[in-house]
Amino acid sequence: MARSSHDRLAGRAALVTGSSRGLGLLIARELTRRGCSVLLCARDEEELASAAEMLRGEAAPVTYLACDVTNKHAPQRLVAAAHEAFGGLDILVNNAGVIQVGPLSAMTEADFRDAMETMYFAPLRLVLAAAPALRERGYGRIVNISSIGGRVAAPHLLPYVGAKFAAAGLSEGLRAELAAEGISVTTVLPGLMRTGSHTAARFSGRPSKEYAWFAVAAGLPGLSMDAERAARAVVRAAEQRRPELVLTPVAKAAVRLHGVAPATTTRVLTLGARLLPAAGEAPRRNVPGRVAARGAHSTALHRLTRLNDRAARRFNQQPS
Repeated sequence: MARSSHDRLAGRAALVTGSSRGLGLLIARELTRRGCSVLLCARDEEELASAAEMLRGEAAPVTYLACDVTNKHAPQRLVAAAHEAFGGLDILVNNAGVIQVGPLSAMTEADFRDAMETMYFAPLRLVLAAAPALRERGYGRIVNISSIGGRVAAPHLLPYVGAKFAAAGLSEGLRAELAAEGISVTTVLPGLMRTGSHTAARFSGRPSKEYAWFAVAAGLPGLSMDAERAARAVVRAAEQRRPELVLTPVAKAAVRLHGVAPATTTRVLTLGARLLPAAGEAPRRNVPGRVAARGAHSTALHRLTRLNDRAARRFNQQPS
């Protein structure tokens, strides 16, 4: 008898990076609800323990390993941990990322290298390490979380969008190369989602002003998407072997506009860049969102970011 759409993933083993909070945590939760055993991975062990506790009541086993995915030994450690815990690996979700917000004049080469290491080279190394295990199980699914920023280069996010462009290209190439080996690769291009990531992003230039526009944009209904719905869509796309998933109507419209009218898209982005805060005479660097928020506090901002602030508390982005 063929499996129903609700149990096709039952019994599979998955590794999700960047899964202590936000979208990664929600993808891991959706996988466990579909019967997948899940290995969580992130840098902070305390956050991972909290995330694992949140998932304990779901339908499948959950374990975790604290490690920095940019460490050259991380891929082998993670694949070995999956073998030890679950006997192998069927699904790899490359979700770990860093968001650096601010004008180019406030960024350094180190910011771009950090973004590339986390969102390009780390996923590449994980794919290379995990591919033998995925072939062995005969089910391989790889999900690479890029971004709408990997197709349309939004201003004041250049380290992030540069790495996401690279990740999207890698992911499409991997799909072509690994298909003959029975491994399916899905590229996910999310628009803005209410994950609470504004509290964990890093802000440079004039941090409070950068925080204000970013937090509002990431939390407005209509412009941003419910993160739990996004996680369900990601897991369905992986199950169905879809080559690409673009999330949010705004992101879909931006991709289409860029495809048919790239010059117009660039003009719109140029106008947007002019409206964003300048770096100032004494730009600050890499201020955490929780700190930047203190200087941006206002009743209006609080109302506009209420949904995303609530998401931050629900999805392990910050203490209750």
